[in-house]
Amino acid sequence: MVLFQRCLRHLVISQRVSKLSYVPARTPTKFHQCQNSNFGFSYYCTTAGIADLRERTLIAVKPDGVQRRLVGQVVQRFEKRGFKLVGLKMLKAPEDLLSQHYQNLQKKPFFPEVLCYMSSGPVVVMVWEGYNVVQTCRMMVGKTNPAEADPGTVRGDFGIHVSRNVVHASDSVEGAQREIQLWFDCKELMDWDCCDHNKIYEL
Repeated sequence: MVLFQRCLRHLVISQRVSKLSYVPARTPTKFHQCQNSNFGFSYYCTTAGIADLRERTLIAVKPDGVQRRLVGQVVQRFEKRGFKLVGLKMLKAPEDLLSQHYQNLQKKPFFPEVLCYMSSGPVVVMVWEGYNVVQTCRMMVGKTNPAEADPGTVRGDFGIHVSRNVVHASDSVEGAQREIQLWFDCKELMDWDCCDHNKIYEL
């Protein structure tokens, strides 16, 4: 009986490992163990070495979103989409940081109002990671003016006025990299593996 159980366990593990999709040699694949109550350990592959899945973007819940207690609903939308949260913090942003963040608006007449508003209360800043995360998050956030944002987007559902549009989202991969470096130190970002990635993505 013991010999039969050992053979069965070996057969199940072999079948599961054989079902893992092929990954090109240029992309190293890591195999991790996770506890299975029926057959001991099962195996899953991680996506740590796949560049497209490591794209990152910066999302910030602005003071109006924090004041209206919308942080949880914003986080939930990106989690449900399948993106991975790798950085999160709450702070009252200093004006020098905001000046760098909004450097493209410095010549606009409303720039002082932007700095005043964004420094008026706490913001919640996040870094999300995943495939095509910058473009997808921009789509999920919606147009800058909530009146023009589609229903189902963050701004379309929660935004009230263009000056109170709940969230910020990086507008490009390069912009995201710059903003992430402004708001986060490397040690504040977590590099971790999602055990469901081999089910979400074709590896």
